[in-house]
Amino acid sequence: MHDISIISMIFTAALALTCLFLILSPLFKWDNYLQVSAKGQDLATTKEALLTTLNEIEFEYKMDKISHADYKHLKRQYESEVAKIMKEEEQMTDSQVDQDLMAEVEKEIEAQMKSYKTKKGEGK
Repeated sequence: MHDISIISMIFTAALALTCLFLILSPLFKWDNYLQVSAKGQDLATTKEALLTTLNEIEFEYKMDKISHADYKHLKRQYESEVAKIMKEEEQMTDSQVDQDLMAEVEKEIEAQMKSYKTKKGEGK
């Protein structure tokens, strides 16, 4: 009989901790700690969400739901976030384009070197 009470106490404690975790977990931002998605996808999704938020802020300002000062502050804040994301996207695409362009240039140089060597060899 004594064993059953210990097992039930352990089970009750585990159940209570699980319930506490499930209740408190929405209060924490787990996405900061667990970033699973790809960087490009994440940037595109975040940019889309920020642009949507900017549209909503502008709509609320036009409907006189937020003050002019709040509108300016929020607009400036979200626009700077969108600008950062756009710069990151540009850097990602630039690095990919630069690598592709460099590979193409190297191929052209090699082709020119081969043609130069064959012409030089024919002249002798």
